[in-house]
Amino acid sequence: MTNSLGPELAPSAARQGSALPAAGKRERAAGKRERLVAAARQMFHEQGVEKTTLAEIAAAADVPPGNVFYYFKTKDALVSAVVGTYGNTQGKLSLALDRRGTPQARLKALIQTWSDLRDMVASHGCPVGSLASELAKREDALHSQAASVLSGLIGWAEEQFAAMGRRDARELAVALVAAYEGVALLANALQDPGLITTECRRLERWIDALARESADPTAGTRG
Repeated sequence: MTNSLGPELAPSAARQGSALPAAGKRERAAGKRERLVAAARQMFHEQGVEKTTLAEIAAAADVPPGNVFYYFKTKDALVSAVVGTYGNTQGKLSLALDRRGTPQARLKALIQTWSDLRDMVASHGCPVGSLASELAKREDALHSQAASVLSGLIGWAEEQFAAMGRRDARELAVALVAAYEGVALLANALQDPGLITTECRRLERWIDALARESADPTAGTRG
C-alpha cells in the first residue's frame, strides 16, 4: 500500500504512527500493573498473603496469568508493591489531616477515619495491621517495609501530641495506635463493628481530655 500523505510527510507520519501504539502499550501496561496491585491488595486483606496465589490475583485483575511475571518477577515483589500503596495512602491521609487547625482536631479526624472503616475492618481486620502481623513472621525486607507503615503512623501521632505540649507524646502515640489495632482485632474476631464505634468515641473523649489538660495543667487534678 502506497502512502497517500506524500514523500515529504511520510517519514514523520511513520514516526507518529509508531509512537502512538507505543504510548498505548505503556498505558495498557500501567493499567494492568495497577489492576494487579489493586487485586492483590484486596485479596491479601481478605485472605492473607500466604493463602493467595498469583493465579487468583491475575484472575481478579483480568490479566493473563503468564503476564504477571512481566510486571512482578516474584510474589514478594507484588507484596512489596501492595505495602507501598499503604504507605502512599497514609501519606495522603496525613497531608489531609494536617490541614486541620489544631493537633486535637487532627487526631480526632484520624479517629473518625478509623470509625468510618469499621464495617470493612470488622469483616477482614485492619488492612495494614493484619498485613504487618503476617509479614512479621518473616525475617526479610518485607517485614521491615510493612512495619515502617505502622511506625510512620505512630510518628505522625507523636508529632500531634508533641504539638499539644505533651512530654509523653511518644507513649501517647503508641497508646492511640495500640488501642485501635487492638479493637480492630477484637471486632474482626467477633465480627462486631460496633466495638470500633464505641472505642473510637472513647478515644475522642480521651483526646479532648488531654487537650484540656494541656491547655490547663490543673484541669486533671480538679475533683
